Amino acid sequence: MNTLMATPVRLLLDSLFEAASSASPMSNPDIAAVSPEERARLMGSKTEYRDLYNRLKDFPLAVSRETGKLLYMLARSSQARTIVEFGMSFGISTLHLAAALRDNGGGRLITSEFETSKIARARGNLTAGGLIDLVEIREGDALQTLGVDLPDQIDLVLLDGAKALYPEILSLLESRLRPGALVVADNADYSPEYLARVRSPSQGYLSIPFGGDVELSMRLG
Repeated sequence: MNTLMATPVRLLLDSLFEAASSASPMSNPDIAAVSPEERARLMGSKTEYRDLYNRLKDFPLAVSRETGKLLYMLARSSQARTIVEFGMSFGISTLHLAAALRDNGGGRLITSEFETSKIARARGNLTAGGLIDLVEIREGDALQTLGVDLPDQIDLVLLDGAKALYPEILSLLESRLRPGALVVADNADYSPEYLARVRSPSQGYLSIPFGGDVELSMRLG
């Protein structure tokens, strides 16, 4: 049995997904009071995103079960050894990616998060899942933390932080992407600039929407 489907990871993910499904950001009065138009504006802002995500610091903002499985499958099938994640939250996506690294024989997963409380919870989840040894957590603004000390070659990237920053984060990592590297962007519809970039053949990517809320892109050689 692989790491994803074995205990303790399987039971831990079941618990985390169950908790995520019952935790609605709309239960927070600060979020409920914000109009849909204002939320969309904040999601698309390159300067005000921290305000929105600070209000969401107690919510998991997790990938779906299907996206989690997709991440594991992509990392396994590509034999990824170096992975970069933008936006860790409580570590659900991180667990899937780290499980794939374990089953690939090891590797390094660099992940970023600016909310200290979320880092503490994610670290606890990764420790409980027996995968913390594969993960390097970088605290702070990813525009700084993911701009230094990167592997020479990156096999897979997950973009799941502030959507407006997807183009900037991709620019930080792009020169390290190996030919055939995969970039998974969750909720990429909130970043039209990013979609225009990866869907343009002149930019060196082959890209398709996947599952309704994910953009899956491959770096061409």
